[in-house]
Amino acid sequence: MSTLPAQPSAPSWPHCAYGADPATDPVGCRGVHVPGYTACLAHVTDADRDTYLAGLTPGVGIDHRGTPFTGDLLNRLLIALHDPAIRRPHLGEAGFRGAQFSGAADFGRAQFSGAADFSEAQFSGIARFRGSQFSRDVRFVGVRFSEDAVFRGAQFSSPADFGGAQFSGIARFDGVRFFGAVNFAGAQFSSAARFDSVRFSESAGFFWVQFSSRADFGGVRFFGEAGFLKTRFSGEAGFRGAQFSEAAVFDEAQFSSAAVFDGVRFSGDARFVGAQFLVTSWWGPVVCAGVLDLSGAVFGAPVTLEIAAREVRCARTRWESTATVRVRHASVDLGYAVLALPVAVAAHPAPFTTTAGGVVAEDLLAGPAMVRLASVEGVDAALLVLSDTDLSDCLFSGAFHLDQIRLEGRMLFASPPTGWRRQGLRPVRWTRRRTLAEEHHWRAQAAGQPAPPAGQAPSPRRWRTGAHHPDPAHTPDPADVAALYRQLRKAFEDGKNEPGAADFYYGECEMRRHDHNGSPTTERLLLWAYWLLSGYGLRATRALGWLVTTMLVTIVLLMGFGLPVSSPKQEATGTVPPGGGKVTFTIDKQAPKNPAVNRFTSQRFDKALNITLNSVVFRSSGQDLTTAGTYIEMTSRLLEPALLALAVLAVRGRIKR
Repeated sequence: MSTLPAQPSAPSWPHCAYGADPATDPVGCRGVHVPGYTACLAHVTDADRDTYLAGLTPGVGIDHRGTPFTGDLLNRLLIALHDPAIRRPHLGEAGFRGAQFSGAADFGRAQFSGAADFSEAQFSGIARFRGSQFSRDVRFVGVRFSEDAVFRGAQFSSPADFGGAQFSGIARFDGVRFFGAVNFAGAQFSSAARFDSVRFSESAGFFWVQFSSRADFGGVRFFGEAGFLKTRFSGEAGFRGAQFSEAAVFDEAQFSSAAVFDGVRFSGDARFVGAQFLVTSWWGPVVCAGVLDLSGAVFGAPVTLEIAAREVRCARTRWESTATVRVRHASVDLGYAVLALPVAVAAHPAPFTTTAGGVVAEDLLAGPAMVRLASVEGVDAALLVLSDTDLSDCLFSGAFHLDQIRLEGRMLFASPPTGWRRQGLRPVRWTRRRTLAEEHHWRAQAAGQPAPPAGQAPSPRRWRTGAHHPDPAHTPDPADVAALYRQLRKAFEDGKNEPGAADFYYGECEMRRHDHNGSPTTERLLLWAYWLLSGYGLRATRALGWLVTTMLVTIVLLMGFGLPVSSPKQEATGTVPPGGGKVTFTIDKQAPKNPAVNRFTSQRFDKALNITLNSVVFRSSGQDLTTAGTYIEMTSRLLEPALLALAVLAVRGRIKR
C-alpha cells in the first residue's frame, strides 16, 4: 500500500500563492502580501513594486516573510532603505522569516534598529552581513546557509539566536561583538567556523553544536558563561589565547581532531566533564582561577597537559595512553581515574609559556605554586608517578598496587599536631614524622575532635578531620591505615629511600598498636614496649635516654646492694683426726656482705660504673658481687646492650642509603 507524500502546509500569514497547483503544490509562493497588494514583493507587478519601493523611507519596518529574493531584488530593497545620513541601509523591524535568497545576499553594513527575524530563511549563495549592526533581538533560527556566511565585524546589541542554523560553507564571525546573549544550540558547521577575536559580553551557548571542520576561537573573550555542552569538534578546535571571564562548560564535548587551548584563561570555573580528546597531544597551557573539571574526560592519545588552577578534578578521567600532567598552584583529585599506561603528575617549577614563547600570566591565582594531591582512591598506582607534590591531604584508601607507586622529587606529607599537650599530669608532645591523611582522620574521629568551621584552615595543633567527620563508617580504621603505611613503606624501600621509609614503618606500628580488632593483645603489648623503649627502633634519643636511665639505676642498685664491704678472704681450718697423722684442710670463702654504712662513696661509685659500662658492651666485670649484685649485673647485661643496639639501629635507619 503506497502513501502520498505529505503536502506542505500553508504559512500563518496571508501569502502570495503564486504558482500554486492543486496537484503538486497547493500552497505556491509563501511570500507575505506587500501592504495594499495581494502578492509578495517578488510577484507584484513591476509598477506596483516600484510604487512600494518608492514609498519606503530609511528606518521603516518591513515584512517580507517567505518572499523569494534574487540578488537584484534585494539590492533594490536595500537601496530604497538607504540612509544618506549614515551612508548605509537602515531597516526598522525586519521580517524575513522563511525568505529564500538566491544568489548573493548582501546585507553588509546594514543597520537594523528594530528586531530582525531571519528564522528558517534559506541563502543559496553567499550571505554577507559584514559590519552590520543589530540594535534589537535577532533570530537566525533554523537558517540554511548553502555557501559562505560572512558576519565579520558585525555588532549584535541584543540577544542573537542562531539555534539550529546550518552553515554549509565557511562561517566567518571574526571580530563580531555580541553585547547580548547568543545562542548557537544545535547549529551545524559543515566547513570551517571562524570566531577569532569575537567578544561575547553575556552568555554564549554552543550546546549540541557540530563542527565538522576546523573551528577557530583564537583570542575570543567570553565575559559571560560559555556553554559547549555535548559539542562535537570533528576538525581541529583552536582556542589559542581565549579568555573566559565566567564559567565555561564543555561537558561531553568531543574533539575528534587536535584541541588547541594554548594560553587560555578562565576567570571562573571550567568544566570538561565527559569531554573526549581523541587525538590531542598537547593541552594548554591554561590558567583557571576556579575549578578545572576534567572528571570523566577521555584522552585517547599520548598527551601533555599544562594547567595552572586553583583546583583540578580528574575523577574517573580515562587515560588511554601515556600522559604527563604539569600543574601549578592546584589541588589535584585523581580519584578513580583509569590509567591504561603510565601517567605522571608533576609540579611545574616556573610559569608556563605559550607556543609563541610568551609567559602565561598567573595573576588570577594567588599563593605558592605548590601542587597538592587530594586523592588517588581507586587508582592503579602501579602506573602513577608523582613528582614534587604535597600529599598532606591525599587519600590513598582504595588504591591498587600502592606498593608500586613512584614518588619522586620533594614529597610533602602531613605532620602530627605541634606543641605540647597534657596526658594525665605530665606534658607530652607528638613525635615528628610524616603521616597520612587517613591517620589524621581516624585520630580526630577517635578523639571526638570537632571539625573546624567551614572556610577555616585546620589548626596545626590538632589532627585534621576528614570530609565525612565524625562518621566512623567513612573513616578508615587502624587496620586499614596500617596497610596503607605498609605499602607506601615498600614503595620507598624499592626506591632505595630507606630514611623515607622509616616514618611509614613507624606509622604502621602505631596503627597496629592501636588496632584492637586485628592485633592480638600480646602483640599490642610488645608494640607498646617497643614504642616506649625506642620508638619502634627509630628514635635513637629515646633508646639512649632509656640506656642512660638504666645505667644510672644499675649504678645506684650496685652501690646500694651489689658491692660487698670488701673483697672476701679465704680461711683454712685444719683438723687432726684422733688416732692418726693425716690432716684435712677445708677452705671456705666468706659470703660477700653489704656495708652497714657509707654505701654511696666515690670508690664504690667507680666500681659500680665499671661494672655497668662492661654490662653495656655485654662483658663481665669480674668483680666480686653480692647475690643481689649478681642478679643486678645479669639484668643490666641483658637490657643495656639491647637498648644500645636499638639506638644504633635507629641511627642506621636514618642514614642508610
